[in-house]
Amino acid sequence: MSFLFGRALAVVALSFAATASQAQESTNRVATMTDWNVFTEESPKECWGVSKPKESVNTRDGQPVSVRRGDILLFVTFRPGKPGEISFTGGYPFAGGSTVEVMLDGQPYQLFTDGEWAWPGSAEEDAKLLAAMKAGTSATLTARSGKGTQTVDSFSLRGFTAAMEDAEKRCK
Repeated sequence: MSFLFGRALAVVALSFAATASQAQESTNRVATMTDWNVFTEESPKECWGVSKPKESVNTRDGQPVSVRRGDILLFVTFRPGKPGEISFTGGYPFAGGSTVEVMLDGQPYQLFTDGEWAWPGSAEEDAKLLAAMKAGTSATLTARSGKGTQTVDSFSLRGFTAAMEDAEKRCK
């Protein structure tokens, strides 16, 4: 992941922490559409929609476990002249060589992993997943940590289409 995207994640994470504690919010949040937030960055120009899961379930050997995870965020990032790029951070390092399964209305999609990040394997896969997310109501992401914990994170897609249209428009 690029340095700038990492910086964007830090801004988003701080903003979510501020929201959770009712503290002052980040100044680059420009919109909230139901369960999705839109952020912008000017130098370089980037716009993204992001959401946290509504529910997270962690299991090991089929049994629920309590684990410590960092920020769990699903992103779609736009840059001028480029289509949306989907990424996910599960708040832990994914198991080496593993994939994240995204389930949308019974249709599975795969995200490739590297460290704590996952994303589709091509621009075509990004486009397919983005279209499915616009048509869907929820997304469930299933992954495995390097310690063998299976995580299932459920995201609402309420407000997703409006947030993506807004983010894309802001980055033209």
